[in-house]
Amino acid sequence: MNAFLNFLGISALFAFVLLPAVLGIARERRIDRELREAEQDRSTHPPQSADAARPAGAARHPYVRSWARI
Repeated sequence: MNAFLNFLGISALFAFVLLPAVLGIARERRIDRELREAEQDRSTHPPQSADAARPAGAARHPYVRSWARI
């Protein structure tokens, strides 16, 4: 019984450590899929006017008080 509890504890710690990495990989794959679909849609449906041909500006602004100085 003690070996089983040890195994269960180690398995829980292992899952706890790997969970953020797995969620990050899943998020990156979703973003890549959305970008691929947008690129395919853009190539099959060319823009109709000159304004549509211009790339859109950034929708999000970087944090002003970020700890990462870029």
